[in-house]
Amino acid sequence: MRITETVKHLIIINVLMFIGTLAIGNGMFYEWFAMHFPKNDSFQFWQIFTHMFMHGGADINNLSISHLLFNMFALWMFGSSVEQVLGAKRFIFIYISAGLGAVALQVAYHYYDFYTVYQTIADLNIDNELLNKIISIDARDGIYIKGELLSEGLFPLLQEYGISSDLIDKEVFKALFDLNIIARSTMVGASGCIMGIMAAFGMMNPNAELMMIFLPIPIKAKYFIPGIIILDLVSGISGHSFFSPSNTAHFAHVGGAITGFLMMWYWKKTQFNRNRWN
Repeated sequence: MRITETVKHLIIINVLMFIGTLAIGNGMFYEWFAMHFPKNDSFQFWQIFTHMFMHGGADINNLSISHLLFNMFALWMFGSSVEQVLGAKRFIFIYISAGLGAVALQVAYHYYDFYTVYQTIADLNIDNELLNKIISIDARDGIYIKGELLSEGLFPLLQEYGISSDLIDKEVFKALFDLNIIARSTMVGASGCIMGIMAAFGMMNPNAELMMIFLPIPIKAKYFIPGIIILDLVSGISGHSFFSPSNTAHFAHVGGAITGFLMMWYWKKTQFNRNRWN
């Protein structure tokens, strides 16, 4: 299939952002443009948009490259077909909207997770200032967050705020550790955007036959795409990834797909009245 203009430009932007991540050392590019949890000091409003064009982090590996290649292949395969039908304006609108829907659902899940864990330490009456300092402790060792590094920053803080270290049992420490992990979570990739485009493709071509690399059996789009979305939903709820890395933002995939579906449903319903996109 011939690549369409908007898809071509999106691929170029994604590749250039990946090169930027490679070229600027110490993770600075990633810190600037990856989507950080809003309670993280590294969060900036522009990350809501820029994370959609990011792949990989400070330490680029084969998984990062595979992430980029797979997403760009899917963007070409589904995006070119969708753009040919919708046109450039509606295509880019649904692409960006799906990315926003993806980040909205993923961040909402993180907030739910954050405040669920917070209930474990609610009796300590930690004020917001101290809590923000605790979740801002950099306990990273490479790509991992280590308990001993968190302890080094945590206990001097508690002493400073007059909280006895005797109150920090294993359950409380685990809760603080989990809060730190959630607060330092980041999100990159075009997957949410592409899931929205896939949903649009499925609505326009429900009987198109698709195949997975690890399941080379033709499956119609009207079954294939909902199946992928259901797998992501189950993976997000259960915490177990079926066909993707463990750090996949499954709710972002679901959010992007739902946004793409709702927009296509609305456009299809109103395509003959004054509300249609021009």
